[in-house]
Amino acid sequence: MKTITKFIATSAAVVALFFTTNANAQSTQKLGIGVTAGIPTSDAYGVALGADLRYQFDIDKQLSIPITAGYTHLSGKEIGNTGVDYPSYGYIPVKAGVKYFFNDSGSGIYGLAELGAGFGTKSGSGTSFVYSPAVGYAWSNGLDLGVKYEGLAQNGTSTGFFGLRLAYGFSL
Repeated sequence: MKTITKFIATSAAVVALFFTTNANAQSTQKLGIGVTAGIPTSDAYGVALGADLRYQFDIDKQLSIPITAGYTHLSGKEIGNTGVDYPSYGYIPVKAGVKYFFNDSGSGIYGLAELGAGFGTKSGSGTSFVYSPAVGYAWSNGLDLGVKYEGLAQNGTSTGFFGLRLAYGFSL
């Protein structure tokens, strides 16, 4: 837990540094809202559903720093024909990362990498390390469609899901 806390504090400091050091006067800020549906990688879960808000600070037209927070629900299911239902798991992911557009227009195909923490919503579920690589396509009208993997690791165990994220973003 102490390592995760140090990681989050370091990430917050780095993001704050980007906000206070405005090297490019034409930098823009965006806010987006998205929904995600996915297929979990663990047999214990049937479906992953989530929603998020993403604040995106553009360093230039190709490079952005996104900060994402939301809620994700992994729906539990019966494992095999045992008659035992695995409980659902909900968490609040808080992530920061880097988003890179492969052309210089600020739209089109992009790659995204985010790291952060997932705060379990049930008592005793604790905090997980969250990582999320993605690729996607952002249109100039604000529509964004991405494919991602989101993994969670805690106390030597891990799970995750492959998901499709549909979002709409607008400039601030």
